[in-house]
Amino acid sequence: MGRSRGRLTTKIHALVDACGLPILLKLTEGQAHDGRSAQDMLATLGRGNVLLGDRAYDSDALRQELAVRGARANVKLMPNRVNLPPFNKRLYRQRNLVERFFNKLKHFRAVATR
Repeated sequence: MGRSRGRLTTKIHALVDACGLPILLKLTEGQAHDGRSAQDMLATLGRGNVLLGDRAYDSDALRQELAVRGARANVKLMPNRVNLPPFNKRLYRQRNLVERFFNKLKHFRAVATR
């Protein structure tokens, strides 16, 4: 657990498949940056996979790591980005599967209240 503004907080990072089922879960401190915690979650991605992520995961290092593995990133771009990599809005809509997973997770009181 991490301390943030005087309280203990924890972030849950999830990697889900195309059906919205969890592949990998990771807990980090509340003050930890999302992009740094993504590096060790990429081991499950391989050739032909597409990573859909929000703006916190937008980095050139993440895109290069995925390219080495044969996967690609369709991550929403940060507004201050100078070089614009390709982004598919239609494909990005499928990211709602992650949001649905977190909604299901919040129904479990043991997880939601801690």
